[in-house]
Amino acid sequence: MDNGLSSPICTVDPTLSSVRTPSQERFFLLALAGIQFTHILDFMIMMPLGPVFIKVLNINTHQFGLLLSSYTFAAAAAGVFATYYVDRFERRKLLLSLYAFFIIATLACGLAPNYEMLFIARAFAGAFGGILGSLVQTIVADSIPFERRGKALGTVMAAFSVSTVAGVPLGLFLANHIPALGWRAPFIFIALVSTLILYLGYRNIPKIAGHLDHVHEGSRFNQIYKILTAPQHLKAFVFMAFIMITGFSVIPYIALYLTTNVGINNSYISLIYLCGGIATLMSSRFIGHMADKYGKVKVFRALAVISLIPLIVTTNLPVTPLWIVLINSTAFFILVSGRMIPAMAIVSQVVDNKIRGTFMSLVGSVQMLSSGIASVIAGAIVTIRPDGMMEHYNIVGYGAAICGLLTIWLVGYIHSDAKAPQ
Repeated sequence: MDNGLSSPICTVDPTLSSVRTPSQERFFLLALAGIQFTHILDFMIMMPLGPVFIKVLNINTHQFGLLLSSYTFAAAAAGVFATYYVDRFERRKLLLSLYAFFIIATLACGLAPNYEMLFIARAFAGAFGGILGSLVQTIVADSIPFERRGKALGTVMAAFSVSTVAGVPLGLFLANHIPALGWRAPFIFIALVSTLILYLGYRNIPKIAGHLDHVHEGSRFNQIYKILTAPQHLKAFVFMAFIMITGFSVIPYIALYLTTNVGINNSYISLIYLCGGIATLMSSRFIGHMADKYGKVKVFRALAVISLIPLIVTTNLPVTPLWIVLINSTAFFILVSGRMIPAMAIVSQVVDNKIRGTFMSLVGSVQMLSSGIASVIAGAIVTIRPDGMMEHYNIVGYGAAICGLLTIWLVGYIHSDAKAPQ
């Protein structure tokens, strides 16, 4: 009996690969990238609005932190719940349905009358957004041959870069320039854009049902347990957890450290994110192409090693001119986010497509949970002195670097288990 846990095969859904032209594939990937863009933007846009929420909703910094984590932890929990059904539905219908619910939840954020209702709406938006992220990656893995998957994932994951470019400045601009709506404006804007992308997805994402040919025998709990505990899957989960911890123990505190310790004016924070996002957008497809050409494992290891330089510099910067900060922060964004392109291509082919949806939902939950835990641990290590300066951020950086080194070692085990062409 084939339980889907052995002999990982690099397959694609034949119902897609046999009919899609290059032009159709471009619009297909564009629609998926649009879905990624909006649900990531929905998360990113919260970060620059902290002072606005604290003032308007009369909350403290701890409550704002809970508002952020409600999205992350809800996404992690939803990813686990999604494993019960994600491989039992046709992918296109499931994706568009979840995206419609995400739009409703995001609109509810913009219409929330108080902190409590906003907290609940953010949790729902995170739940649907978290499932969307893993489902999009599953669809790419199901549809694009492994030898071209790095470039395809680079296209879809460029949405993160666009969100970085747009999220910080756009959130501040809309909140500050539409006084009738204030902090509500960004969420209403995202809901409107998402509605257009939903139509684009409806027109350009074809039916994806090859995984439904697999007969699921036994209880669903036992199937998920086997997927969760298979040795090669556990290695992939640990690998992804360390990747997320490497980045998200450092990223949430960059802006605070630059303004308090490095002497950068708060008005330049948007510029730093803008430069990093544009550079990452330009580099994503190139990194994906290099991963396809020279091997996912080799490119991941190169990026992981080089990324340690701006990571350590970021967490140890003294008072520094803006141009040096821009060079380092841009390199940080390119390299730290660039690792994810070959990493996701490697992880996506650990399993056959008939259980890939369940597996990628678990991967998404691991990503969200580990990023939330990383932020909490880093927050416990970092302290603010009476003079407002941050302390112990360098310790966070050294810990992140150790996790980064562990990913370089772990990726070899993922590759050997998968036995797919690199």
